[in-house]
Amino acid sequence: MTQKPDILCIGSVLWDVIGRAPLAMRQGSDVPGRITRLPGGVAMNIAMTLARFGLTPALLTAIGRDAEGDELIAACTARGMITSTVYRSEDLPTDQYMAVEGANGLIAAIADAHSLEKAGAKILRPLTDGTVATEASPYTGLAALDGNLTLDLLNEIATSPVLAQADLRVAPASPGKAERLSPFLTRTRGTLYVNLEEAGLLCQRGFDSAEDAAKGLLDRGAARVLVTNGGDMATEGSADGLISQTPPQVLVTRITGAGDTFMAAHIAAELRGADRAQALDRALDAAAIYVSGKTPT
Repeated sequence: MTQKPDILCIGSVLWDVIGRAPLAMRQGSDVPGRITRLPGGVAMNIAMTLARFGLTPALLTAIGRDAEGDELIAACTARGMITSTVYRSEDLPTDQYMAVEGANGLIAAIADAHSLEKAGAKILRPLTDGTVATEASPYTGLAALDGNLTLDLLNEIATSPVLAQADLRVAPASPGKAERLSPFLTRTRGTLYVNLEEAGLLCQRGFDSAEDAAKGLLDRGAARVLVTNGGDMATEGSADGLISQTPPQVLVTRITGAGDTFMAAHIAAELRGADRAQALDRALDAAAIYVSGKTPT
């Protein structure tokens, strides 16, 4: 077996190309700003934050055997992640994500995760081939996964005996992929991390607050949920009831990756023994630090 991970991060690991401008933007805007290229994807963002908190994540994803893929694997390894669990494809290129952000938030984004989708269940091989676990000795730890995986694969994960004993933490990746998380509602599996819009899409109705959204998701079959709403109140809900808190008010300088930071910080807090209220508080603090342009630790 490979080095024992503290958590599995299953989903998109790719290159983020982000353009940021200090001005408010609209369709057709052409303004000066900064363009950066850095490792990204929901699973990667979660893994990077977990690594900063001193944890060792293993990546279950698809990365091409191209120059971009070799560079991405090296970047992951340098950040303390286990990459021997990554499926390296000979014929699929390394995925990319492109976004434009202005002072008024995210303007537009395109996620090209086609290689991850085409790889499908191949990325789960470490759960059965002995790299992480086997069918006879299934994985029983934490696993974070995202909605960049196909609906078929998410359904397989929600029902697979190799992950039946795992503590699943699930994020939709984007509002456009929120409905892919429906298998976790119908089977009452995992903890869902969603924003207000994503909760509405999953429940096929609108919500005015995170608390109402959390109630709606639990009524639809969710086992446990965390619903954020930008700078407004966030709610954690389960059969044990609801807990709501308001995040710190900060000057927002970036958006992409904030939800992933929130999720990772919440997982890390719980691994360190925090109770429900403490974990929510630490996650909101970390997300606020992130969107302000600093690095949470």
